[in-house]
Amino acid sequence: MLTSDFLQFLYDLSQNNNREWFTENKKRFEKTAKKPFEDFVAALISRIKKFEPDFQTTPKDSIFRIHRDTRFSSDKTPYKTHMSAVFTSQGRKTMQEPGYYFQISFGSLSLGGGAYFLEKENLLKVRQAIINAPEAFQKLTQAPDFTAKFGELKGEKNKILAPEFKALANAIPALYNKQFYYMTEIDPEIVLQPDAVEAVAGYFEAGKPLNDFFRKALGL
Repeated sequence: MLTSDFLQFLYDLSQNNNREWFTENKKRFEKTAKKPFEDFVAALISRIKKFEPDFQTTPKDSIFRIHRDTRFSSDKTPYKTHMSAVFTSQGRKTMQEPGYYFQISFGSLSLGGGAYFLEKENLLKVRQAIINAPEAFQKLTQAPDFTAKFGELKGEKNKILAPEFKALANAIPALYNKQFYYMTEIDPEIVLQPDAVEAVAGYFEAGKPLNDFFRKALGL
């Protein structure tokens, strides 16, 4: 499905990140990168639906475009040197939901998920859910499969907490988080293996219990 040509294209793009080169190699991009990645994401969605049956996303909804938005960036290189996709009920349309994320470049493969985009009201809901069930939350974050694959929860933190949360924050430092996500980086050549879809889905499945906790907290 994904081949060494796919990774080679991403490497070559990283060395030639300009419109002239990309235009000259557009057919190569579509043949060795775009279409194979769409097929891989389609297969991954099908596998994810085995433990997320309510997901209705498609490759088109899940995959991020390779063109960079350079309007407000000092980096004017026109293309991303990675390909990525988000997996929620409707992909990029519902990125505020807890879900899963896949990003691959020539040198790395990042896999993760969780509750990343939390506005103030939803952040309060998650924090309240944690203090309502601290032992259940800690059990999820310390589950052997989760810690083996992701280590610990990540996310930007507040320096100050409301009193009702601060009382438990020493025992549960994650209450300071403004985001609750998990992420790991592994060898990108895993995607070249026959069981690549199953291997990637295994990482996502390890994060599902935490996603379920966050969904329940948010009323989803």
